[in-house]
Amino acid sequence: MAEIATIARPYAEALFQVARSQDAAAWGRQLDALAQVAQDADLRQFADHPKADPQQVVAVMTAAARQDLAAGVQNFLRTVVENGRLAALPEIVAQYHALANAASGVSDAQIYSAFEISDAQLADLKASLEKRFGRKLDARVHLEPGLIGGVRVVVGDEVLDTSVKARLERMKVALTA
Repeated sequence: MAEIATIARPYAEALFQVARSQDAAAWGRQLDALAQVAQDADLRQFADHPKADPQQVVAVMTAAARQDLAAGVQNFLRTVVENGRLAALPEIVAQYHALANAASGVSDAQIYSAFEISDAQLADLKASLEKRFGRKLDARVHLEPGLIGGVRVVVGDEVLDTSVKARLERMKVALTA
């Protein structure tokens, strides 16, 4: 079977071309919701069932997304389901975001923190990270209590790990070497 990224690329490019003339940010939020729904194993099993009608799958996904979908997003979803590419939907959405970010000069930043980060703390952290990485960042915060303290930031293929867990690991390596 072809690589999922290869399957996803033309869908993402076409989707991005259409979304540029619409509200791309709203489309991005709607696509995120659909990608989240598409990762559900029960839904995928339902969609793969031979008696499941593509319109039923689209209706279930639309209801599960709990968002009003733009007409273009609905058409995209219908096309993906009818072509049997539901498994590729999360990758399509990821590539769509990469194209949108490249066009706007912004990068996604995944911030993993042991504790909740307030809006003021996030704004300060985002400003210093933008200076550190040299570009504008779209930050998303994820809680990861295993870090003990501090944060781990992933921007593309770059990782900045200032967590207590990472420091303890480095001390462990230094002491056992």
